[in-house]
Amino acid sequence: MFIKKPLASALAILSLSFALNASAQAPAGYPADYAKIVDAAKKEGKLVIYSATDSKAAEPLIKDFSALYPGVKVEFNDMNSTEVYNRFISEAAAGGATADVLWSSSMDLQVKLVSEGYGAVYKSPEAAAIPAWSNFKDTAYGTTFEPVAIVYNKRLVSADEVPATHADLTKLLTTKADKFRNKVTTYDIEKSGVGFSFITEDAQLNPQFWDLAKALGDVGVRVQSSTGTMLERISSGENLIGYNVIGSYAQARAAKDPSIGVAFTKDYNLVLSRVVFINKSAKNMNAAKLWIDYLLSKRGQAIISNESQLYALRSDVSGNATLATLTTQLGTALKPIPVTPALLQYLDQTKRLAFLKQWKAAAGKK
Repeated sequence: MFIKKPLASALAILSLSFALNASAQAPAGYPADYAKIVDAAKKEGKLVIYSATDSKAAEPLIKDFSALYPGVKVEFNDMNSTEVYNRFISEAAAGGATADVLWSSSMDLQVKLVSEGYGAVYKSPEAAAIPAWSNFKDTAYGTTFEPVAIVYNKRLVSADEVPATHADLTKLLTTKADKFRNKVTTYDIEKSGVGFSFITEDAQLNPQFWDLAKALGDVGVRVQSSTGTMLERISSGENLIGYNVIGSYAQARAAKDPSIGVAFTKDYNLVLSRVVFINKSAKNMNAAKLWIDYLLSKRGQAIISNESQLYALRSDVSGNATLATLTTQLGTALKPIPVTPALLQYLDQTKRLAFLKQWKAAAGKK
């Protein structure tokens, strides 16, 4: 059972309220004929999602969405962020069956697809409830507010060694190179779209970024394509510290694993927002609209915060994993990555290759 009792009661009330509204009038702020979208979605009977969101994190959302719309069967495909992009592009080019909705942590690749015309314009009735920076042309929407984290093994890394800033991490790796040699991990930015996005954001925000990259290279940083692998190796002690890890996944693991410690940086701390958009050629267009609205709704955001632990984007949602709690903790250090075309600059092939070449040279990767 995924839903805690207090939340379950609240959602039951919301569900009843929505059901009554759907039969009489649309929810407040929704189009008067919204029930037609619901009916059309039930006739479609299916929703195909390609996502880089871990299936365990997505399951409470899918379960609740299915309870709200029992006539819509959700087919959820869990892949890494680069696979989401490559599979969709390949299938779209071939004209075959593909996703109705793409929901990915690789913000830049999502915006790239929308900029290239793959996204359907859909102004969600919930759009006014999310920050302006998380809405790109009423087509691509940020759905979460997830801090990027430094993750460490609490048994093997002392409290005074845990970096509070990016400069602290550089200093730690430089002054204690023997301890951390071959014991540091981060994303393989050639294979992980989200990892590439984080690193290129770092390069713009951190004036000493290349000093950090060199420090990572000097200790023989180990790269992985998934968050799960990094967390497993940090937990086991094979690695001691992980850089630029998705904080929501790390926090969820830390709640069950006493070996895992999670730290945020006080100079600046990147914040990821998983981007969702509807395929312009979606076979189940109405079901896709319901999913967008659900993810952005207060109900969906409550599940994101309290059950999926992906950190809610809306300011009116309460819980431990919310924009509000992070703002209280980190204040102006928080640097959410806006859902804008600025994300595309390092996807230019020439710039991408040049950046990868410089990264490999600094980080000692061939």
